[in-house]
Amino acid sequence: MPTPRIIQIASGKGGVGKTFLSISLAEALASMHRNVLLFDGDLGLANVDVQLGLAPKHDLGSVIAGRVSLEEAVTTYQKPSVGGATGGAKFDVLAGKSGSGVLSALTKVEIAGITRGLKILSERYAHIVIDLAAGLDQSVMSLCMPGSTTLVVVTDEPTSLTDAYAFIKLLTLQDPEADVRVVVNFANDREHAWRTHAALTNACRNFLGINPPLAGFVPRDELVRDAIRHQTPILYRHPQAKASEALRKLATELLTPLPVRPATAHA
Repeated sequence: MPTPRIIQIASGKGGVGKTFLSISLAEALASMHRNVLLFDGDLGLANVDVQLGLAPKHDLGSVIAGRVSLEEAVTTYQKPSVGGATGGAKFDVLAGKSGSGVLSALTKVEIAGITRGLKILSERYAHIVIDLAAGLDQSVMSLCMPGSTTLVVVTDEPTSLTDAYAFIKLLTLQDPEADVRVVVNFANDREHAWRTHAALTNACRNFLGINPPLAGFVPRDELVRDAIRHQTPILYRHPQAKASEALRKLATELLTPLPVRPATAHA
């Protein structure tokens, strides 16, 4: 399977760490010397810029208003060097309109214009990471781009699993060839992650006839909360954290072919 150029981060349910994962994956890929654009696709409640402590001159609202092009709204993000130390990985950000729900009312034509613009921009980047909004409404599904790799973020909460299943069902109806993979967040350990993954994929296999693989998992780590509180990517603030190690592994495995797993494994 080729290296994914456009990586969509989805969840179905909010509160599972989707935006944190989007930022961290962009940072991890950038630290591997990949040219990365992080796009805040949460059209209703954009907050990538907030989590990064970023105040961009332009955002997606400026694009929709016709003041700038999609390319002109891109901001380069990198933590400054401190005391002579090297700054964190550098990547580009296309922010949403933080603190405003106005973009959630975009028409299909406007959303189609955004996806066309992202396709054009993708020629300049090794990867575009899209932080999709939580939920299953039409604006979310319209932003899903054919040919992308979709990472569905789940926890072991029943509502997270049912909403993730609903998202996967809608996505595969829209794009039967969709490359869907699962990331388990807040996992206690590897076995806990596999059990959570199995709970979701058993339903996908029984009712949809597909078996989305486990792309990786992120363990519970109090240092995640600290990084978010300080509006700083965790790989920069806590490079030795358990979560940082897991995120680097996830990024590495995204760039390598998927292993073939038996359909009944860990079921």
